[in-house]
Amino acid sequence: MTDTVIFIVWIFLVIQVTFHDVSIYATLWKLKFPKDGDDFMGCDWIEVTAQGVPPHIGSPSPGSGYEDGDPYGAFLPPPVAVDTEGNAPHMRAVVFISEFAQKGTDRNGQEYPSPLLVLTGEAYDKITFAELHEQICSVLRGNRAPVVAQVFLPDGSREIIRHRPKKER
Repeated sequence: MTDTVIFIVWIFLVIQVTFHDVSIYATLWKLKFPKDGDDFMGCDWIEVTAQGVPPHIGSPSPGSGYEDGDPYGAFLPPPVAVDTEGNAPHMRAVVFISEFAQKGTDRNGQEYPSPLLVLTGEAYDKITFAELHEQICSVLRGNRAPVVAQVFLPDGSREIIRHRPKKER
């Protein structure tokens, strides 16, 4: 092959890879949370990432590039209107994922099949960190009751005590 042909093939592959790997998400932060939703001595921790979706993604506003429809509407909150610069008061969404999250489904390569939590940008801007922490921990906890105490036994072992709802009479 000539150097020109090799260069053209190389350019084609770079362009193809570049456009294929573009993400709609911007990482806002990464924090460690108790893996099972409750903090106690000896608990395991998991990294949770907040992925922001900028307001112009899927926006129906003229000139935003999505006039023919929103390719992300099946798995994200509704799009938001943007100004001529692509800005809006809030992000479209914030998607919270664990360090083990897989990205991409048959439906869309940008979709997380099992996010921990998805909020609108407006809801994210209004929520306190304490409320957000509780929501994420609740999802991580699943159907288990929250830990209310940890007992240290004389033999060196530990016992976790979970909240038990009151029985109705």
